[in-house]
Amino acid sequence: MPLVTSKKMLLDAQKGGYAVGAFNVENMEMVKAVIAAAEELQAPVMLQTTPSTIKYGSLETYFAIVAAEAKKASIPVCLHLDHGSSFELAVQAVKAGYTSVMIDGSGESFEDNIAVSKRVVDVAEACGIPVEAELGKVGGKEDDLEAEADTNTDPAEAKEFVERTGISSLAVAIGTAHGFYAGTPVLDKERVSQIKEIVPVPLVLHGASGLTDEDVRECVERGICKVNFATELRKAYTDAGKKLIEEKPETFDPKKLGVVGMEAVKELVKGRMKVCGCNDKAE
Repeated sequence: MPLVTSKKMLLDAQKGGYAVGAFNVENMEMVKAVIAAAEELQAPVMLQTTPSTIKYGSLETYFAIVAAEAKKASIPVCLHLDHGSSFELAVQAVKAGYTSVMIDGSGESFEDNIAVSKRVVDVAEACGIPVEAELGKVGGKEDDLEAEADTNTDPAEAKEFVERTGISSLAVAIGTAHGFYAGTPVLDKERVSQIKEIVPVPLVLHGASGLTDEDVRECVERGICKVNFATELRKAYTDAGKKLIEEKPETFDPKKLGVVGMEAVKELVKGRMKVCGCNDKAE
């Protein structure tokens, strides 16, 4: 089916008490693997690209690949700009055909974050495209965005932020980090419950690669409606290729590397979708 926006799938998740899995993709093989996993589990799915991925390819290239694969699928597929680094990039993504965008102003002051987020909302929503924004700082590094320490989202600020920007979903900081964790993460899961009580829009969890299934499930039970996975997909894809070359060093056909990479990513994605509870939720 044609690409859909994230608005209905996240509102459905909010009502149904599950989360939509959102998976960062880097190439055609990862796109195919994620959509194949969603098809097998009959799950709605979001595919995401960050600014560095877009720089590696282009907005138009990733849109063309995802749109072509989504057209063959029977489940709803959304293409999302992850960690949009500027107003200009968010607008370019909308023009290129992306069906959901994130503007990440979390590194700015509260007022400046509101200003840039509202500016993106004004343009994107006029085109029917929902907008995700982030309040608080998720630790670790995503592209060139780096937080040295976690600053968890304040519930009262979150309420004001949503009211003043008109965003469709809110990424919250509760102690997660981008990339893999050096130690055991300490998550303020109660913070999710507190924010959910006073914020009406679906909540998003970034930095889920490396979290235990139990951590993800509890966050979803407390109100998270979208969970982002990136680093672990990249590792699964690359490790599968390394293993093939170790076992068969004579391998030179990129397609053979792609096949094992796709299978590894597909199995990982299926497992994460089941943890999020979005399997059998496609409409």
